[in-house]
Amino acid sequence: MKPTSLEWRGSSPWTTRVSTRTRSGAGQGSPQAERPERGEEPPREKIDLNADIGESFGIYHVGHDDMLLRSITSGSIACGFHAGDPSVMRRTVRQAVRAGVSIGAHPGFPDLVGFGRREINADPQDIFDFVLYQIGALSALAKAEGAGLRHVKPHGALYNMSATNKEMAEAIARAVAAFDETLLLVGLPGSELLAAGTRLGLRLAAEGFADRSYEPDGTLTPRHLADSVLTEPGRVADRAVRMARDHKVTARDGSTLVLDVDTICVHGDTPDAAALAAAIRAALEQAGMTVASIV
Repeated sequence: MKPTSLEWRGSSPWTTRVSTRTRSGAGQGSPQAERPERGEEPPREKIDLNADIGESFGIYHVGHDDMLLRSITSGSIACGFHAGDPSVMRRTVRQAVRAGVSIGAHPGFPDLVGFGRREINADPQDIFDFVLYQIGALSALAKAEGAGLRHVKPHGALYNMSATNKEMAEAIARAVAAFDETLLLVGLPGSELLAAGTRLGLRLAAEGFADRSYEPDGTLTPRHLADSVLTEPGRVADRAVRMARDHKVTARDGSTLVLDVDTICVHGDTPDAAALAAAIRAALEQAGMTVASIV
């Protein structure tokens, strides 16, 4: 198996990890930034900005992908189970390629009615099968457009449940590895999903959410609670910069979570998502960061 690109430290979901941005062989505590040679400029921090795209279906239109693609560097494309259809998938691939945006699969539960945000206690083998099916479907359409997938990020309830459910996480990671072990697996820092990816030798990307509220345990605030989705551009942009630069985010109860992320997400169906993405990118670049895809 291929080595992971990120090495995790400690047992807590919010223990800082040593990433590709730090010196190899750093100690078990907080990462030590590699010091540049005297007279050299320190390297700019790099962060990926992603969004869920291609979530329209038939005559139903969701989001404004054309505008989002102007700001993001990676797009996770719905694969037909929670949203999207073959025509939408192919069109979204084509739009992303033209915009120079890296693409990946966004598999979800088979739940069009609930947009994949309802929990389903599916058998691990079923999860393996429908995740593999969705990755393969999108890959075929991408190949027809002369493109290839670069990552896999589960959607909605599948993503949230796999953060804490080891069997579910293992099934998703196995499906990714079975299709292409070079694909990047995206998940919450310290989650069971990324732990499963580590065991299988997959490359990992830890994700932060600029437009979502966090609980003190590091999970995302359930959407039925007030202020679970954040829509004010200035607030969202400030949170993104703090995540990327300071590796911190404020939870719903006011506590501070310490996390290190490789990519920051804006949900494509969040109100005014395109404006949020533009504000985040401008703020990150103003803070001296390079906004670019991971792969």
